[in-house]
Amino acid sequence: MALRAVKQFLKMDVRTVMNHKATWWARASAATAALVFAGVAHAERQLNMKLPVTQAGQTMYDLHTLMLVICAVIFVGVFGVMFYSLYAHRKSVNKNVATFHESHLVEVVWTVIPFVILLVMAFPATKAIIAMRDTSNPDLTIKVTGYQWKWGYDYLKGEGEGVRLVSNLSTPQDQIFDRTAKGENYLLEVDNPLVVPVGKKVRILTTADDVIHAWYVPELAVQQDATPGFIRDTWFKAEKVGTYRGQCAKLCGKDHAYMPIVVNVVSEADYAKWVGEQKKKMAAAGDNPDKTWTVPELVARGEKAFAANCAACHQANGRGLPPAFPSLVGSKVVTGPVAGHVDILLNGRAGTAMASFKQLSDVELAALVAYTRQSWGNKVDEIVQPADIKAIREGGKPGKQAAAKANGAAS
Repeated sequence: MALRAVKQFLKMDVRTVMNHKATWWARASAATAALVFAGVAHAERQLNMKLPVTQAGQTMYDLHTLMLVICAVIFVGVFGVMFYSLYAHRKSVNKNVATFHESHLVEVVWTVIPFVILLVMAFPATKAIIAMRDTSNPDLTIKVTGYQWKWGYDYLKGEGEGVRLVSNLSTPQDQIFDRTAKGENYLLEVDNPLVVPVGKKVRILTTADDVIHAWYVPELAVQQDATPGFIRDTWFKAEKVGTYRGQCAKLCGKDHAYMPIVVNVVSEADYAKWVGEQKKKMAAAGDNPDKTWTVPELVARGEKAFAANCAACHQANGRGLPPAFPSLVGSKVVTGPVAGHVDILLNGRAGTAMASFKQLSDVELAALVAYTRQSWGNKVDEIVQPADIKAIREGGKPGKQAAAKANGAAS
């Protein structure tokens, strides 16, 4: 409200002073103010901040505008006086200038005025920061884990508790390699977006599995580092249904540009429906690591897991993108001992672009092993069961199923 009043006052001032009686100084000040507010009004999506959909975001937006106004006024005042002095006291007019030394009045003025300006700027900013850090009494609590290079979402508290998602970039490889035209949301689309209800306070707990990431969604006014070994928190309360996009805001590795964030804000009814669908889907998946899976079942499941997690680097045909991403066709790892294959999936490989995939379930890891060993001409009999992955995670050794043959008991 106050900012709108300031803008209206300055607009009125522009109309008043832009006449033949106004001094060049007044006309310059008014023109500068007009340009500033023209930028604020017409550059919302080019130069200015994105329009927020949360109260905290609106506060930040108003503070940004207030600071811009204050800085513009100071700029016009300081440089206006300086240029006027240069012009009015130039040598050619033989102006007799006043001389003074150690003026206590001047020293007090140029100390008090900046101090007051800083107070005017600091008070609302501090109030906003305190409100942004208040994560108490949330309606939902969601743990966000950064991986190289994807996001994991665990719904910990509130409606949807127990739901887990892994969110991967879904922009087609043909667009990334310029084989087809780029879409409207190029590099800003995912397979599993975060879904939250409108008008509910959502607490976000951030951490990371490997390196430092940052969960950043401008329109929700949220940016929080995700640091391995630490839990940080923030919150947002979206007041408008819609889809809001962001990206990792930390330089986290070679695919830093390929880990977008998509948040779908839906109505309460649609959210309840989505939660029900997710729980049915999780139950239908039946990812029981103690079950003995057949090779065809693992291969079918592995094909989906490969497309979601591995195809971006190793391509759908397994040929890779040498030298950073080696081919899996005839690979020594894929065709070698299964223990080494499992180890590189669980722990990655230091000094290379191969990241750990231990965030995947035991079934998904076993399925990836089976799929890559049975595809693209790789016909390796030795596979591994989800129960063996589970045993390895717990510090044990694979059981008898790890040596099962593709054409034997597990087939």
